[in-house]
Amino acid sequence: MSLTKDADSFKRALHRQDYTSWHSQPAPLNSSSSASASVSTPAPAPITAESTSTPSTKKKRPKTNIVYSQPADTGTGTNVNTQLVYAIDHLKSTHNPMRLQDIAIVTNTPLETDVVLLEKFKSHDKIIWDPKTDLYSYRHEFSFRNKVALLTEIQRQTRKGGGIPVRALKESWKEAPQAIEELEKEGEVLVTRTVKDGQLRMVFWNEIKPDDESGGKHVEKEFFDLWHSLKVPNDVDLLKALHAEGLQATAEETPIPKAPSNMKKKGKRSAPRQRQAKITNTHLKGEIDLSKDYERK
Repeated sequence: MSLTKDADSFKRALHRQDYTSWHSQPAPLNSSSSASASVSTPAPAPITAESTSTPSTKKKRPKTNIVYSQPADTGTGTNVNTQLVYAIDHLKSTHNPMRLQDIAIVTNTPLETDVVLLEKFKSHDKIIWDPKTDLYSYRHEFSFRNKVALLTEIQRQTRKGGGIPVRALKESWKEAPQAIEELEKEGEVLVTRTVKDGQLRMVFWNEIKPDDESGGKHVEKEFFDLWHSLKVPNDVDLLKALHAEGLQATAEETPIPKAPSNMKKKGKRSAPRQRQAKITNTHLKGEIDLSKDYERK
């Protein structure tokens, strides 16, 4: 009886057991297989546009302008000379005095903590330090800040026999190109431009103003076109053209031949050669040695 009771209790425990693992769950009966399948089988997902999308319609990654063949910009670097260039270039572009702390923050350089960098910065020939205000400024080539002072500087340079590059003027005053164009329209300066894009290149002072007193008026278009219509003959026909006009070509200056120099090449001096004396008085041979010099008594 005890074995029968134990067997019945074991069977009831098996029926109460929850089979959660597929490999430990016994096969269901035919009657309950359809019901369990309907309960356990999940419903198919609804068909949407996303599920039917093909690989060709996937979202494309946005293109970036990163050039992987070029090194990335890592800032001012760790080299002292590189940091010095960054600090000086920034001070050059500001055109105003700055504190050392502001320069260090803007350029991300250790000007305040690096003693070597600070010493090189202060001793640079383009850096001006005012000990009263403790401000630093860049020493530009020119110190003008208005159009009148700009014209005075152009006049001073032209009297010396040359013009001024517009780039140098722009570094000293960023509004210099606009002021030069205004002075050109007023007839105060003469400007040369680049052939490719017509940018300002050199500026000169116009000494002859376009007025009735000085006579500096523009050439009429008729004479301007006539001048540019003239063509210089080539080298072959140039002598014929000069001869037809009764002119003579300038003779080329003949180079003066240099006298041969007897200077020997620098080097070790050789010992002087001893030349043998030629004896002509053969009748004195054996009695007097004619190869020696005798002093007069």
